[in-house]
Amino acid sequence: MKAFVFPGQGAQFSGMGKDLYENNAKAKELFEKANEILGFRITDIMFEGSDEDLRQTKVTQPAVFLHSVISAFCMGDAFQPDMTAGHSLGEFSALVAAGALSFEDGLKLVYARAMAMQKACEAAPSTMAAIIGLPDEKVEEVCAEVNREGNVVVPANYNNPGQLVISGNIDAIGEACEKLKAAGAKRALPLKVGGAFHSPLMQPAKDELQAAIEQTEVKTPKCPVYQNVDGKAHTDAQEIKQNLIAQLTSPVRWTQCVQNMIADGADDFTECGPGKALQGMIAKINREVTAHGIV
Repeated sequence: MKAFVFPGQGAQFSGMGKDLYENNAKAKELFEKANEILGFRITDIMFEGSDEDLRQTKVTQPAVFLHSVISAFCMGDAFQPDMTAGHSLGEFSALVAAGALSFEDGLKLVYARAMAMQKACEAAPSTMAAIIGLPDEKVEEVCAEVNREGNVVVPANYNNPGQLVISGNIDAIGEACEKLKAAGAKRALPLKVGGAFHSPLMQPAKDELQAAIEQTEVKTPKCPVYQNVDGKAHTDAQEIKQNLIAQLTSPVRWTQCVQNMIADGADDFTECGPGKALQGMIAKINREVTAHGIV
């Protein structure tokens, strides 16, 4: 069975989508529609902007979303998903690809998400760190030790066995990293991000995004979408909405998403969008399945 997966923030690069725009009429039409919806020419930044330009929150999330969704749509008949999933931001791409959200609504929600997250980041200086080489349970245990009132640190991204990203206040992340290195982590690597995504510190963004999601039409998808909050397949429109709302302050259970997709029959994974991060994660989760980009 064929699974299509969609990357999150961090996969962006200068020049992304330019070949699609120049060589595919459908892609050009969708990119121009996006420029109109956003009220600025995001295509100029995607095609010609610097890495710094692309790191602006209002650019990064819609840029990755657009590249991912338009790449999938331009596959034509080759895009026949039996299931979809996306990592964090990529969940919105997965829902559009599966027909649960329209292209326009998906883009509007992604832009609202980006702006709400930016505000939350500015309100509480915070960060994330990747922990390499420890069992998930040990990372969870140390986070629980450090986590206390005013000192937030929680598991945020279960990327693959042996790689868990933690999220929280800057001081709490520093303390947790020291304890995790002492516990045997190969690396405790601070990430260059603007805030503590998928943590309680994103509550203001969640509240803001909730109103937008509740006002957006979500349809029954044409195939199951495996959502980050629980790693399970969902087809009920109301459940999908509630999981999208919960996503901002809940961990991304990517390992569980992939394991459940494989348990349900997926043996061929196509990553739609910039980069190869998800292909690498899938290979570390299960080496028996095939993971590749669009061919």
